[in-house]
Amino acid sequence: MQDGCNGLSRRKFITATALACTSALVPSRAFGRAFERENLQVWSCGGLAEAFVSANKYYQEMMGCNIAYTGAFAAALGKSLLANAQTDVFGPRVLDLARKLKAQGKMLNFRPLCFTRYVLITPKGNPAGIGGVEDLAKPGVRVLLSPDSSPPGGKATMVVLKKAGVLEGAQRNAIRMGDCVQREVAIVASGKADVSVVEYRITKLSQFRGKFDVIDIPERFFPPPPIPFTIGIMKWANNMELAEDFVKFITSEKGQSFFEKAGFIPALSEEGERLTKKYGVKDA
Repeated sequence: MQDGCNGLSRRKFITATALACTSALVPSRAFGRAFERENLQVWSCGGLAEAFVSANKYYQEMMGCNIAYTGAFAAALGKSLLANAQTDVFGPRVLDLARKLKAQGKMLNFRPLCFTRYVLITPKGNPAGIGGVEDLAKPGVRVLLSPDSSPPGGKATMVVLKKAGVLEGAQRNAIRMGDCVQREVAIVASGKADVSVVEYRITKLSQFRGKFDVIDIPERFFPPPPIPFTIGIMKWANNMELAEDFVKFITSEKGQSFFEKAGFIPALSEEGERLTKKYGVKDA
């Protein structure tokens, strides 16, 4: 689920509540189901939705609990939690938000979850011969931009282009200046645009998997704030033991595999450890 897409208002939450599977599907003795019928409320910034939905389902089947999951726009969730909203576990985007919640005593602790990265996408076969980000400023290249997609998505891609020194040229070449990444990258897949800048995770969405050629963008052009995702336990957790166990699972090798599959760099990886140090992702 990309923030701001799927025809939903930017102020509306994207909510998915999945019930635990029956014991006939997952025998109790196999997993112990330590939190049978217990409830856990998990919120995250919307970009993590695909990973969390799959990870939550797996955890529910193991533990017998019910997870009420909400994936919503980063700005909306952050604002609500900094005010009076409450949840048990929160996976924020932008490290400063986790730090603010911790400083206010609303988040008890947090740890690195995963990292995102930006890439160029072209139609399959790369018919325009795009070789790198500098090509977005070349005359005749049909560029698709989404500067008005919900933050930090749209603004972050503009920062990538600015840091690469091609923003003005890419804007001149833009055939569309849109407001929803998921809706607009379909134009690239159709061949009506030559190239766009997206988070790598977009290429892993089921509707787009295998429909693009992907070209790396150098990390030096990435804007730092949207890169790290963290996960933390909130002070309102009704079942602290369950919340702690869930976070432990999400940051375990199995839990992290769902985020890797969704196109993120897991914190529990050699690359994730490097990025954790680079961005200073620590609970302090």
